[in-house]
Amino acid sequence: MLLRLWFTLAADAFKPRLSLFDESSVALRVWPNDLDVNLHLTNSRYLLAMDLGRWDYGARVGMWREMARRRWFPLLGSATLRFRKGLGLFQRYELRTRIVAWDEKWGWFEQRFCVGETVYAVGRVKWLFRGPEGNVPTAKLFAALGVNDAPALQLPESIRLWLQAEAGEQRMS
Repeated sequence: MLLRLWFTLAADAFKPRLSLFDESSVALRVWPNDLDVNLHLTNSRYLLAMDLGRWDYGARVGMWREMARRRWFPLLGSATLRFRKGLGLFQRYELRTRIVAWDEKWGWFEQRFCVGETVYAVGRVKWLFRGPEGNVPTAKLFAALGVNDAPALQLPESIRLWLQAEAGEQRMS
């Protein structure tokens, strides 16, 4: 993971800067140590790749430098993946990452694994930032990144259903 992270961040120095609502893209490849017994990208490597995609995104929007300065750090609340096709040995793919929703506390990334325009898998991650005073409201996070007039974004139906499912799980435990 660390070697791939270093390569990703080094490559970011040569990529254009992004705004908070742009989509980032990382070119990756399936290596032999990424395979499961079915000889395709194993489930856990999708999550690792998603971490790399979020690091790339954060570096290119200037997020990590600002967060370190304020002593804010990211936390994941939950993640979901939907697999459509398997990625095979040495196959190149592109991981596309973008913010798709937020509320006052949480943000949601969508991360798509693509070969050309074909989507092989889609992941969504619910995240927030926490600092010395606790959770950082998304409005404060956006303002720290120079976005004081973030558009009002309605939560997509899929995310509303996700939140309802999580609320049901909390009542059951």
